[in-house]
Amino acid sequence: MPLPFAVAPVQTIGLPILVLLSWIPYHLRARALAREHRPVPTWRQVCFASGLLVLEVAFSSPVDHLADQLLLAHMVEHLLIGDIASLLLVLGLTGPLIAPLLRNGVIAKLRVLTHPVVAVVVWGTNFYVWHVPYLYQACLRHDALHALEHATFLVFGMAVWMGLLGPLPKPRWFTNSAALVYIIAMRLIGTVLANILVFGGTVFYPYYRAGDAHWHISAMADQVAAGGIMMVEESLLTIGLFCWLFLRVARQSEQRQAILDYADQHDLDLDESRAARAVAAGRGDELWTRLRERAGDQATEARTPAEAEAEAEAEATPSL
Repeated sequence: MPLPFAVAPVQTIGLPILVLLSWIPYHLRARALAREHRPVPTWRQVCFASGLLVLEVAFSSPVDHLADQLLLAHMVEHLLIGDIASLLLVLGLTGPLIAPLLRNGVIAKLRVLTHPVVAVVVWGTNFYVWHVPYLYQACLRHDALHALEHATFLVFGMAVWMGLLGPLPKPRWFTNSAALVYIIAMRLIGTVLANILVFGGTVFYPYYRAGDAHWHISAMADQVAAGGIMMVEESLLTIGLFCWLFLRVARQSEQRQAILDYADQHDLDLDESRAARAVAAGRGDELWTRLRERAGDQATEARTPAEAEAEAEAEATPSL
């Protein structure tokens, strides 16, 4: 019985090799940092490996072949590349991990793409430009253009996640309130397109009519399903991001109070607003370390939460 999809040798053999070549330098850098007592947390390494695996699935013959026949399959492919894989890859990164890359002049200049404003504007523009019917269907007819589309989805997807999650430093104005606005803006950009696909009332991509007929589905039903998939994925991501932000606010509040209590116990002068700014900028542990040095406190219980967590994780779980 013939398979309902094509099996391309280049994708079947070449993609795993490409994934392996992406993982090797990451793994070697993580091992080097572990020897320098700056280990990459295991969960981050798992995220990065998972991101590569998602890319492997998205570009595999079954998914990629179906994406040429059905809009809903193509939507799944794009969400896997631009949202899920890019998010997992970014979660796998740390500042020390990418430091050697940033020493390259060209790559260093690309840091501007991770500025929150630049990231969301460029990502949103790229997202809508590629979904213009003429350009979208041109990608389906030309492999090189299609590859460029997927590459920009991944690159700008990573940029927009880095604008929110790091690991590069954020502008001082990018507080938790700004992060909330950022998340809402990201989700609105995707939701608008999803609603256009569901409620547009016309078929925007007639290229899929042949594939729809093959799979016994109407072109409009295919388009509505694609928009529905996007809505569901956007909703789940939004809920997850809101939960993350809530936990982040709670964690920062706890850390800020712990720093202030430590300063008070050791009669150290520390303004509450300074502690709040340091914690919001992700530099609470640095501030705590400076306070500890001023107090001359080298006791184990004076370790920052990040130090204690990193040491416990390093003892409990070996590097991948």
